[in-house]
Amino acid sequence: MAAGVLLIALVPLFLSPYYIFVANLILIYIILAIGLNIVLGYAGQLSFSNGAIFGIGAYATGLLRLDYGCPYWLALPLGTLTATVLGILVALPALRLKGHYLALASIAFAQSTIWILVHWDGLTHGTSGFVLEPVEFSLIGLNSHAGMLYLSLAAAIVCVVMASNILQSPVGRAFVAIRESEHAASALAIDLTRYKIYAYGISSLYAGVAGGLFVGVVGAVVPDQFGLFQIVLQFCMVFVGGVGSLWGSVVGAVLIISSQELMRGFQQYQEFGFGVLLLVIILFFPSGIVGFLKLRVGGWQEPLRHYFKARG
Repeated sequence: MAAGVLLIALVPLFLSPYYIFVANLILIYIILAIGLNIVLGYAGQLSFSNGAIFGIGAYATGLLRLDYGCPYWLALPLGTLTATVLGILVALPALRLKGHYLALASIAFAQSTIWILVHWDGLTHGTSGFVLEPVEFSLIGLNSHAGMLYLSLAAAIVCVVMASNILQSPVGRAFVAIRESEHAASALAIDLTRYKIYAYGISSLYAGVAGGLFVGVVGAVVPDQFGLFQIVLQFCMVFVGGVGSLWGSVVGAVLIISSQELMRGFQQYQEFGFGVLLLVIILFFPSGIVGFLKLRVGGWQEPLRHYFKARG
């Protein structure tokens, strides 16, 4: 982790703005993948709403800057708060659903969100979206590209550490208990509704942070950025890295975003390529890359698994 942080921190000193942009995307999607893995891999909730919450965070942050004149330093936390609150509100009616019913409900929410982003011109500026001025970092002597990279790096570190602490806490152990068996978890006096709301809230918080950073990096927002391909991309990261693995989220985000940039010249085949990759991983490497490595690298344990092992 220290080596990765150092490598990313040195990017603005030696590489072009394009590589700074790619490094920014990797950090943003690390945050997104961790949030999705918490609700999907740890809490066991098959939800497809993460892409829509990501879009809400981006739009809320961007519109606060564009239409209300908020500085980015205020718009980012307010946009994150908006995404978190809406994510929790959407989760409330879905708490009674499980399995494919929950998946269908979350897909319906994601598609409804895209419809609103496209058709509510007075609020979202319609299909054309909007463009923002670059975020200023002149007070600390950095240009916008480098400044956003260091901000994204700081946010990613905080999110990784926070997720690690949550997953090793009683909250994380409750998530795993719910994933393994809701009936058994309920018999152990675990409040299913309460901990599911926690999972959705944490996931929405991460998606909101990522959305706010995304609009600061890209500087333009359109509805197509948060459609079906966004869902496929995030699920690929989680499944390729490892479902129920914090470091799997990090590895998956790095590999998928790097692969996406390498396939930039074949953009029309990206959705097909990622779909095939997801199918291959599910069929032949169901525990993901990190799960595969755990079988061959002795002593590698996830913090949560290490907790259980240490206590018998």
